[in-house]
Amino acid sequence: MSEPVRVAVVAEGPTEKVVLSAAISSMLAGRSFILKQLQPEESVAFGPVGTGWVGVYRWCRQAVARSGSLGRDVLFQAYDVLVLQLDADVAGKTYGSGSIQETVQDLPCERPCPPPSASTNPLRRALLRWAGETQTPARTVLCTPSKSTDTWVLAALFPNDQAVGEGLECRANVEGRFAQQPVAQRIRKRVEDYRERAEQMEAAWPRLAEGLSEAERFDADFRGAVHQR
Repeated sequence: MSEPVRVAVVAEGPTEKVVLSAAISSMLAGRSFILKQLQPEESVAFGPVGTGWVGVYRWCRQAVARSGSLGRDVLFQAYDVLVLQLDADVAGKTYGSGSIQETVQDLPCERPCPPPSASTNPLRRALLRWAGETQTPARTVLCTPSKSTDTWVLAALFPNDQAVGEGLECRANVEGRFAQQPVAQRIRKRVEDYRERAEQMEAAWPRLAEGLSEAERFDADFRGAVHQR
């Protein structure tokens, strides 16, 4: 029997862990895995660097200060795969809006959508720079849902929603569609609500990986990283 795949996640918030866990469970198809969220830390206070994209930025900079670059970090001694998640809407942010003093101004990098990759490609380069890298290190997977992880949740749980067939990956504020669902099916952006629907998200993942470009990219990259372990 093979050892569980050890997955570490650096993400904007705790709900992202639920979504990523469902996707990973689908991709591993019954193979056991252990998922640990490094950022935000799994505590009431969410750790010293906070949540959101600023928390991801600060976590990456800490890794660089600790090891020189992410690829040389000691965390790879404890984990097989590291997932770095950042919503595509971060491409529209400025460092100033996050109270970050940066000499390299690679944000904002948002471009007209479609295609989503027009914004996610430069965003991924910025994310790698935060981590002291120019190329994605081995056993590392970048995850950039467009425009947010809520896009994947809406497509998974409410495939008949009108927004799903209208360029969903280019639509902002998808979370607002949750409240437009029938009362008995509505979901709030809470860890508890997401966990209750995790099995549905897992079952829907193959459909998402075929229909949403950033889900397809994450699917391919994660599978490739698992084979590298």
